[in-house]
Amino acid sequence: MHLLRSERNQFVFEIGKREKRLLQDTLRLYPLIPASHHQVTRLGDGDKMESNQRLLEEALAEQRAGNKKQLEAMLSEEGRFKAVKTGFHLTLTPPQTEWLLQVLNDVRVGCWLRLGQPDEKKGKNITLTPDNARYLVFMEACAHFESVLLSALEH
Repeated sequence: MHLLRSERNQFVFEIGKREKRLLQDTLRLYPLIPASHHQVTRLGDGDKMESNQRLLEEALAEQRAGNKKQLEAMLSEEGRFKAVKTGFHLTLTPPQTEWLLQVLNDVRVGCWLRLGQPDEKKGKNITLTPDNARYLVFMEACAHFESVLLSALEH
């Protein structure tokens, strides 16, 4: 995937057939970060913290459900992916691009969590298993798509 052109407040990306499928499969993982991963500040009364944590998780669930609906609608919108000889042209506005970056980041971080939070600098390498290997592929795919989208926004 690469930026083909930027015109009238929209970006047109060229994406191959297999790459489109990879993008769609990657986005289908959303949301991947467990709601319990997000924690309220640990200061304060225990009962109040539990209540606040539940409120946070409920708000996140509501936001994610809305994002999932919006994602499905956006990707199935007629004309979103226009077939061309080389694959497809994907058209996004800058706000859609920024929003898609947030969704991809959720998936990327969720993959990182599923891989055990590897950190080469700390000597914590990835331990691949049949259950988690696909998350490495999707994490790298997210990084690729995020790089292309960020580059377009900076263009």
